[in-house]
Amino acid sequence: MEMRVMTDGKRRRSLAVAAAVLGGVMVLSACNGDDGGSASGSATPPSQAQVDEAAEAAKTSKAQITISPKTGTQNASINKDAKVTVAEGKLTEVTMTSAEGTVVKGEIAADGLSWKPTEQLERATVYKIAATATDAAGLEAHENSSFTTVSKANSFIGNFTPEDGSTVGVGMPVSITFNKAITDKAAVQGGITVSSSSGQEVVGHWFNSQRLDFRPDDYWAEGSTVTLKLELDGVEGADGVYGVQQKTVTFKIGRNQVSTVDVATKTMTVTQDGKTIKTIPISAGSPENPTYNGQMVISEKFKETRMNGATVGFTDSDGKGEYDIKDVPHAMRLSTSGTFIHGNYWGPDSIFGSSNTSHGCVGLNDVKGAGDPNQTAAWLYDHSIVGDVVIVKNSKDKTIAPDNGLNGWNMSWADWKAGSEV
Repeated sequence: MEMRVMTDGKRRRSLAVAAAVLGGVMVLSACNGDDGGSASGSATPPSQAQVDEAAEAAKTSKAQITISPKTGTQNASINKDAKVTVAEGKLTEVTMTSAEGTVVKGEIAADGLSWKPTEQLERATVYKIAATATDAAGLEAHENSSFTTVSKANSFIGNFTPEDGSTVGVGMPVSITFNKAITDKAAVQGGITVSSSSGQEVVGHWFNSQRLDFRPDDYWAEGSTVTLKLELDGVEGADGVYGVQQKTVTFKIGRNQVSTVDVATKTMTVTQDGKTIKTIPISAGSPENPTYNGQMVISEKFKETRMNGATVGFTDSDGKGEYDIKDVPHAMRLSTSGTFIHGNYWGPDSIFGSSNTSHGCVGLNDVKGAGDPNQTAAWLYDHSIVGDVVIVKNSKDKTIAPDNGLNGWNMSWADWKAGSEV
């Protein structure tokens, strides 16, 4: 008759029973011996060989199943912790379910020695794994485990830019914003690598406890491929707070376009790969509201968008914005604080190239509705991509802060590297 195989705990109890049975046999032999001795004396313990013989007689499987995480584990990874392995046998069945009964898809390896899920687990979820294996004699062994994955409260993620598969300008840094404050910056940065097919050295810089940017010394080489690897699963970023991301992202660097705004001459010169392709008259910030100087990176593009002065501190005495334009055409963001390069249809044509009149943005001639491709603002919009560089010079204002947008190029390479934790 085939016997069911037990878990390790049951197997140990079986061996104990077998030992007791052997011991009982020895006691009975002593009671019925020729010497007529008392049955109250202690029996001689069975030898290991006798115990092994009893276990062999019980037909116990030699397969040894190991499940990870162990039963009772809290804060388990949602990516790589769950797995089943077996020694001296082959896995025949593994089932993984959530506490609600949802089945998790998984796969037994071709050699039958391991199993792992083929889909990402959910956070803050109780999972159960039941595994069956057989040894060379065809005897079954069973093992079970129940564990809980890391909760949202005990985990962190990094939201990154640019997007996977995108093509960006030469100034585009890799910028990661974490949803929780990081106290062990070295551990987290150590789980992130950024590399370029150009071979450029790439270094990370922490602006604060939640933002980490990566860039090379000079702009990315045009036509290169940049790879971001997030290997943060299980990395403890703060006390009791763990990463959950395992992801690889690649993006392409496009042509080298740099647009230089000269506030004094009120012109913009657009170059591609070092050659001037267009000169455009502009209107920058007024003397009362000058435009920042410095190297800025286009981070967003909007064919039309609303601009309300109240959102960036330009208000009248009644608290309303000094301006509220609901359809600003061909707008491209240069800073978090509200600096844009955009079309302007409300100013007369005569201001472009002759007067600086804005609240700090760089304006180009345009029409209401963004429908005329012959306007200079439309041309620049159509020829620009996220990550292109816009340099502003000869303004009366200060240089923009490196963390105001994606503008870390305004920091020296030595200062940039000083903000790395690895």
